Amino acid sequence: MKIFLADKQDITRAGLSYIISDIPESVTQFTEDKSELLEALKQEEDAVVILDYTLFDINDVEELEIIGARFPKTKWILFSEDLSIDFVRRIIASSSQFSVLLKESSLSEIHEAIIFAMRNHRYICQRVTEMLLVSREVTPEKEQINLTKTEIEILKDIALGMTTKEIAEKRFSSFHTVNTHRKNIFRKLNVNNVHEATKYALRAGLVDSAEYYI
Repeated sequence: MKIFLADKQDITRAGLSYIISDIPESVTQFTEDKSELLEALKQEEDAVVILDYTLFDINDVEELEIIGARFPKTKWILFSEDLSIDFVRRIIASSSQFSVLLKESSLSEIHEAIIFAMRNHRYICQRVTEMLLVSREVTPEKEQINLTKTEIEILKDIALGMTTKEIAEKRFSSFHTVNTHRKNIFRKLNVNNVHEATKYALRAGLVDSAEYYI
């Protein structure tokens, strides 16, 4: 079976390729972006896609759901460093096509998830399962989002399309410092990528829509 690796990190690609090399009847193919992945699936829909949603150029959960519906024979393993619980709940409710695996998972879990997907079964890693169970026990109150002044300023820059490097240069800060702020912002907002963070900034009025669309 063809396994498409939709992940931009070289070290992740190398690690997954090593694991998949021990799986019989599997062939690995890298895809660099969304358009290349979609073209590949048009040629071979009955495949497994291992996708880092947070790093790939898929805008939001709605778009991922649409792509899943477009290729109903494709099995997806969402393989990321961190995913919000709201995102996980929604995507696993949308279709049994989607498995969820964190990059902190053990080699045995990663191997097992790939085998499950190849056999057309869903796989949810232990850590995500625990997170889902814990979140059910918490009283569903609206969490107050408290961004610091610095985080609000960086969120505005992110929403206006600035890269982490550009923001660091603007603020006379290191890339690492701005990247840490960015991770904290995403965690506090319960979002996974720039597109989702930008939608929040627009809804919250942190960025004027006229300024955004210039």
